[in-house]
Amino acid sequence: MRAAVFHDAKDIRVEDVETPEISEGKVKVKVAWAGICGSDLHEYNAGPIFIPKGEASPMTGRKAPLTMGHEFSGTVEEVGAGVEGLKAGDKVTINPLITQEVHDEPLVDMYKGFTFVGLGSDGGFADYVVVDRKNIVKLEDDTSLELGALVEPTAVALQAIRESEMQFSDSVAVFGAGPIGLLTIIAARAAGAKDIFAFDLSDERLKKAKEVGATHVVNSGNEDPIDYIHEYYPDGVDRTFEVAGVGVTVDQSIQVTRARGMVTIVSIFEKPIEFNPMSLTASGVRIASTLAYEPDIFEATVKMMESGQIDPFPVITDHIELNEIVDKGFEALLNDKSQSKILVKLSGDK
Repeated sequence: MRAAVFHDAKDIRVEDVETPEISEGKVKVKVAWAGICGSDLHEYNAGPIFIPKGEASPMTGRKAPLTMGHEFSGTVEEVGAGVEGLKAGDKVTINPLITQEVHDEPLVDMYKGFTFVGLGSDGGFADYVVVDRKNIVKLEDDTSLELGALVEPTAVALQAIRESEMQFSDSVAVFGAGPIGLLTIIAARAAGAKDIFAFDLSDERLKKAKEVGATHVVNSGNEDPIDYIHEYYPDGVDRTFEVAGVGVTVDQSIQVTRARGMVTIVSIFEKPIEFNPMSLTASGVRIASTLAYEPDIFEATVKMMESGQIDPFPVITDHIELNEIVDKGFEALLNDKSQSKILVKLSGDK
């Protein structure tokens, strides 16, 4: 079968590999659509970050080269012995988080050791993938599989809202209007934000931010975000989400947030940044961070998307074939700021 295999930074190859075999407790999925995530892009541009290389992952026993892709959907092709609640033909999405399952609290458990399908084991940039039953979430029969490929990044945004302790009618700022930034705007709007300020250096991305619910969009290369926010909220906004992953936006996020407000770091940083903790101590701003999602958030994301309460479709900017994943996928996302979420077609099932 075909698979996009990570070998090293700037070295992802579409190759012919062996089709994975089913085993007890596992589910074989025929992949329909797979999204290119920001973390995938970081792996391509500056990795390996999460992908184990040299030493195998203690969670999976795998290391590069391996098949990438952790935002994907498809149909059940085959179920292994002991698998209940699924049958061939069922539409599914994949919760790719893999933890050690040593602690009762899911997020505490995650931080004791984690990886993801598609980063620590073979993932969804392939015709077929075999995953544990516990990583499978069934979709309704009439749910679009394109929609199913957007569940994982949308769940990241919903978890960020939870971590921020946002309340109905809060004011919100989002630094970075890439895919997760846009989904955070969508999630904040669904959670009842009264004003949403979006900051980015790309006018194309800011146009998309306005489309999905931002009330104010500002090119921070042309206007100072701190001055702009303080014109509307002299004391700062209630909740700020840092989704750009650079030092300057971390500093700006803190400076636009009110005392006792919350800055939530959602980004993956490719390299360390300089940070002065006194910017928190002297301002009274609190800071939180988030990486993935609790199981109930992932399942709630499916329900909210299927009911229409959250619509992530506007973040899709392109559909490509697997053999185009480097040039029209990773390179396009690096160089064309009009791009947001690119979906890779595998079977293309609806």
